[in-house]
Amino acid sequence: MTPLLSLENLCVALRPGSDRTHAIQDISLKVGSNELLCVVGESGSGKSILAHAIMGLLPSTVGEKHGQIFFDGREIGGLAEEEARRLRGTEIAMIFQEPMTALNPLMRVGDQIDEVLRYHTAIQPKDRRVAAEQALKDVGLPDIKRIIRSYPFQLSGGQRQRVMIAMSLVLEPKLLLADEPTTALDVTTQGKILQLIRELQQKKHMSVVFITHDFGVVEEIADRVVVMQQGRLVEEGNTQSVLRNPQHAYTKKLVAAVPKYTRRQTRSVAEHKPVLAASDVGKNFYLPTGFLSTREIAAVKDVSIDLFPGECLGIVGESGSGKSTFGRLLMRLIDPDQGTIRLGGTDIGYLKGDALRNARRRIQMVFQDPYSSLNPRRRIGDQIMSGLLSSGVPKAKAQAKAEELLNLVGLETSSIYRYPHQFSGGQRQRIAIARALALQPEIVIADEPVSALDVTVQDQVLQLFEKIRDELGVSLVFITHDLRVAARMSDRVAVMSHGSIVEIQPTNGLFDNPREEYTKKLISAVPGAGWIDAAVRSDARSQSAHTIASD
Repeated sequence: MTPLLSLENLCVALRPGSDRTHAIQDISLKVGSNELLCVVGESGSGKSILAHAIMGLLPSTVGEKHGQIFFDGREIGGLAEEEARRLRGTEIAMIFQEPMTALNPLMRVGDQIDEVLRYHTAIQPKDRRVAAEQALKDVGLPDIKRIIRSYPFQLSGGQRQRVMIAMSLVLEPKLLLADEPTTALDVTTQGKILQLIRELQQKKHMSVVFITHDFGVVEEIADRVVVMQQGRLVEEGNTQSVLRNPQHAYTKKLVAAVPKYTRRQTRSVAEHKPVLAASDVGKNFYLPTGFLSTREIAAVKDVSIDLFPGECLGIVGESGSGKSTFGRLLMRLIDPDQGTIRLGGTDIGYLKGDALRNARRRIQMVFQDPYSSLNPRRRIGDQIMSGLLSSGVPKAKAQAKAEELLNLVGLETSSIYRYPHQFSGGQRQRIAIARALALQPEIVIADEPVSALDVTVQDQVLQLFEKIRDELGVSLVFITHDLRVAARMSDRVAVMSHGSIVEIQPTNGLFDNPREEYTKKLISAVPGAGWIDAAVRSDARSQSAHTIASD
């Protein structure tokens, strides 16, 4: 059978001064009709460049392209721009990783879908409207009349991703390229998007190239897998053989780094007094609904938690459940509308000025995206030292402390003179952790700190959090939508839904015997949970056999 897509010795060079000569090198692969192929690898492996090369959308930062790209029997690698533009959308479409940047923030959703139809078809405006509404219905969006009039910022992350899928599929292309479309989504939204792509692929008989770093996603949807490292294809095979019997050392490393449902040995906290106690905390926001009218949203409702010395409390839930808002309330980045937040014996919920600044020295935060939380115009050494300097610490002593912290998080001391853009995503997150530790806080609140990192970097950052918890005795509030991460890190887990805590249990109890239907739904929605559980059982059997042999 003739493949729908065929790449032959495809190379894309990098500009001089890069850390390697090619973004992708000598890639040859085939994608069959109605096949779903997953491309897996770490950040920088060339996955996205591969998709952009197929689409003819290579950025100016790369050099020359060599090799051949065949689509539906004809060579498309050297098409003129006008011809390539006609091909894009009608026969080959792409879902980009971040819909908020891929969608036009100044255009309503309906107008953006209409633009695709207007450019590529000759159908009338009324029929285009019907087609746009049908495309949004096909991806399972509710209240189509409202969605089609909305701007992207008025939609949730999952809704924006569905709009992107609708735009990509409205012309019923033969090939869909999906570049990390579920990376930062919570487990239930991710599960719905994966199921949607699989169903649409089978219904419309499309071929799909799905780029991801999550092997749970691979297990869930892939027919076949290719693994990329440093721009090269290092392993290829059917899904089950690659996941259960990887051959290349790099693939083995990726599979081993996938967070599994292994629970850490939790410690007893009953004999301790809490270092942080929130009681009946609430926060409302007001959204404009029209001229001089607003709608009240209860983002956090009557939430109470205790955090004990040296404990890691996980907070899990879907997007919009109130996790991040609650974290910001604990840090007093936003003011509560009700309740108390006691740090030690002091209610910090309504402190102002110097009193609040002094309290914040004891509680620090690591944000989800370090690139936006770090100042791009300041050297990272200055950013780590800023809290120390404002507290009256002499500059020489503050610099020595910054160098010590960089060593603690696994970076060279010379890094203090560099800027955030000169580091990888994982390194920037390490810098954010170092900055949070500068004032020697008792508590660190980590808000989705590993959600956008690939599995090996994620594993390294989680090890770092474990190190600071165990060696420095820092208490952690670990906010995440990844239940595998919560299982690994937490002594107890609180589950949030619609602004409230619906369940809180010790980690083993929560995963072995969840009480609430919502918790059960979250656990069952984890992509590749069956394969992950099998891997845990296999690891346990291997360790048991090793113990017996040793005895």
